[in-house]
Amino acid sequence: MKTEIERAVINVVNKKAQPNKVLLLVGARRVGKTRFIKNYIHNFPENKVLKLNGEDIDDVALLSRRSVANYKRLLKGINLLAIDEAQHIPNIGLILKLIVDEIENIKVIVTGSSMFDLNNQLGEPLVGRKYTIYMYPLSQIEFSKEENYKITSEKLEERLLFGGYPELMHLNKWQDKQDYLQEIINDYLLKDILIFQNIKKADKIYNLLRLLAFQVGNEVSLNELGNQLQISKNTVESYLDLLTKVFVVFKVEGYSKNLRKEVTKSSKWYFYDVGIRNAIIKNFNILQNRNDVGQLWENYLIVERMKKQEYQKIIGNNYFWRTYDQQELDWLEEKAEELSAFEFKWNANKKVKIPTAFGKAYTDANFEVITKENYLDFIT
Repeated sequence: MKTEIERAVINVVNKKAQPNKVLLLVGARRVGKTRFIKNYIHNFPENKVLKLNGEDIDDVALLSRRSVANYKRLLKGINLLAIDEAQHIPNIGLILKLIVDEIENIKVIVTGSSMFDLNNQLGEPLVGRKYTIYMYPLSQIEFSKEENYKITSEKLEERLLFGGYPELMHLNKWQDKQDYLQEIINDYLLKDILIFQNIKKADKIYNLLRLLAFQVGNEVSLNELGNQLQISKNTVESYLDLLTKVFVVFKVEGYSKNLRKEVTKSSKWYFYDVGIRNAIIKNFNILQNRNDVGQLWENYLIVERMKKQEYQKIIGNNYFWRTYDQQELDWLEEKAEELSAFEFKWNANKKVKIPTAFGKAYTDANFEVITKENYLDFIT
């Protein structure tokens, strides 16, 4: 396999990078945003691109004087302005608004890791002027461009254990992969939260993630999490909001349209990368020595499906489904008037039937069981 894989976002970026618009590329730290920007601008004439870094004080100073004259001088002859780690630049939203409004034919691409900070600065100033693309760790869509079915099958266990962070491709030893993921958590993943939100109790965040990691695929009670961590429900909600905005975890809510006994108030939480999940609970045991393979399989399929939805621009809503008498489905997708239900099985030894209550309530819904035999159709 090549040491570098073409990222799936390139197709969307090529379509959406338009003159006098801001293309915002966001995602967790270390998923490859900086590398992607370098590769992207490689195709432009060097004298037509200005690349800045929000963590470089000299680059920030170039943008700090918010005037049309300053930006016209700075961007004279430039077709593409690329700003990496843009969340570190004060008033970045107002700066970019002035640039795209006043500099003719300029394309602007910015990357950022901490979505909450970028949203606060970019949201209002750039209404109607920006397009947001999410970048994840490497997806099976991307791996499939470089490997055949045999290799993919052989790599499945490794991907369930270590996830898809790009740097892992360059590490051959499993211990090195474990060490790298631990470094990601300690040095990068929680850095945004602890710095930007000035949270002193890093242990509470970490313990919250541990609790979520053990409850993947199960409904989560915020009150129960608060009791276990000895913090308030509101604080739990605040921490979960931050963890969502820096792309560590995401929430899936219950679906209900017809039945009074459908569960809708509770939610399930999943990790954007299963390797991070395993690193948090410090469990990289091989699959045959684990009791959480079903949880891993479910998390892996869901996040890979979400990558597919993002990169192929499949528009819809995602849910799980359960009734109070314990009938349930792992995954529902609602697209326009079409409803599709999926059940995930690592070991599909017996035929799985659609839950009776669901079949009666949603007679037109599609139903499919996703196993090791057919999962690639689901995620690529």
